[in-house]
Amino acid sequence: MEEGTFGEWLKPNGATVARGEPLFVLEGEKSAQDIEAVDAGILRIPPNGPRPGDTVKVGQVLAWFVQPGEELPTGGPSPAATAPVSSAPAAASAAVPPAAAPPPATAASPTAFATAATVPSHSPPAAVSAGVTAGSQVASPRARRAARDLGLDLGQIPGTGVTGRIRERDVVAAAQTGSAPKVPAATRVSAPAGISSIRKTIAARMLESSTQTAPVTLHRRCDASNLVNLRRQFQSLGANSAPPPPTYTDLIVKLVACVLADFPEIRTQWLPAGPFLPPNLDVAVAVDTPQGLLAPVLREVQTQTVRQLSANLRSLAERARGGQLSADELSGGCFTITNLGTLGVEHFTPIINLPQVAILGLGRIASEPVALAGEVRLREQLPLSLTFDHRIVDGGPAARFLAAVAQAIENPGPWLMP
Repeated sequence: MEEGTFGEWLKPNGATVARGEPLFVLEGEKSAQDIEAVDAGILRIPPNGPRPGDTVKVGQVLAWFVQPGEELPTGGPSPAATAPVSSAPAAASAAVPPAAAPPPATAASPTAFATAATVPSHSPPAAVSAGVTAGSQVASPRARRAARDLGLDLGQIPGTGVTGRIRERDVVAAAQTGSAPKVPAATRVSAPAGISSIRKTIAARMLESSTQTAPVTLHRRCDASNLVNLRRQFQSLGANSAPPPPTYTDLIVKLVACVLADFPEIRTQWLPAGPFLPPNLDVAVAVDTPQGLLAPVLREVQTQTVRQLSANLRSLAERARGGQLSADELSGGCFTITNLGTLGVEHFTPIINLPQVAILGLGRIASEPVALAGEVRLREQLPLSLTFDHRIVDGGPAARFLAAVAQAIENPGPWLMP
C-alpha cells in the first residue's frame, strides 16, 4: 500500500486522545479501516489537514499531538505536503508518527514530524478549520451509507459508540422507531461525482492482469444433475434448521479444492521472485458488492466440511458487502471462482486474479435435452469457463484440470467424502 483515501476524523480537533483509540478512517484498496492513535495527547488538526476524500500517502503527516500549553511547530513541510513513501504497515501508514519516527529537530528548523514529546512551544497556535470540529458528530462509514440509503437525517440520530460515534445499528434503530426525520427528497445530496478508490483499484488490477498475462479461456459443459440432486437433499434436510443449505457455489468451491490438490501447476502463484506453491488450498470467491467486485479468500478449504465452508463463505460475503473485510481476507488465495450463473450468464471470459495463474467461471445451470444411452433426456447442464495464463500453464494441463472439475461436479458424492 502506497496511498489511501482519507475517510473522516473520529476525534474532533482539540480532543484528548489516548494511545490505541480510533483516530480516523482510512480507505485502502478494497476496505475502510479505523486507524488507531499510535501516541497520546491533544489532537491538533491544521487548517490544511486532510478532508474526506483526500488522497494521503504512506508516511504523510496528518496532524500533531501536543500537551497542554504546547503549540504547533512552525517551519518545515506542512501536513498536506507529500511525504516520502515508506514500507510501513498499512495500519500505521497514515497515522501520526510515533515519537521514535521523526528526525532530530533543531532550534532553527523545527520538524513537521514532531510529536507531543518534541513539539516546540515558541510559535503561536495555528487556526483549525478541518473537516471535523469539536461540536460535530462522527459516524462510521456504514452508518453514513445506511442513513443515505434510508434517507434519514444523520444529524438527528444519537450515537451509542465511543465518544458518541454513530454506528449502523443506531441508524437502523432510528429507522425502526421513526425517531429520526427523513431528509426531504429535494435537499438530499448525491454522492460526489468521480471514481471511488475501490473502482480505481479494480481498474488497475484488471489492467495489470490483461497486460502481464497471456490469457486463454477454455469452455465446456458438464452434467450437473447429480449436483442438483445433492443440493435438493441438503434443502430437504435443512428446511427447518437454522443454517441455510449450501449453495451451488459452496459445493463447487469444495469440489474444486479437492481437484486442485492434484494439480499444483494450477494453484501456483507467479511472484516477482518466481513461482510459489502455497502450502494450503485457500480459494478466493468473487462477490458482487455495492462498492465493486471483491474476492474474499476462504482459508484451508481442504479442512472444512461443506456446512462449515458454506457458513464461512456466507459470512465473508456479508462482510464484503458491508465493507468490513480486512486486507488479509482479500489476499493470498491460490485460485479464484466467480459465478455469474445466478444472473443468467452462460459462458464468459473471467479475468485472472494476479498473482494467481487461473480462474474458473460458473455459468447458469439449465435443463437441456441430451442424448444418453440411445435416448434423449433432459439433464442439468452447467457451463464452465477456465481462464489460465499460457505463459505458465500449457493448454493440455489446463484442459485436464477442467475435465477433472467437470468429473467432480458430475459425480460429487465420492469427492465430498472425508
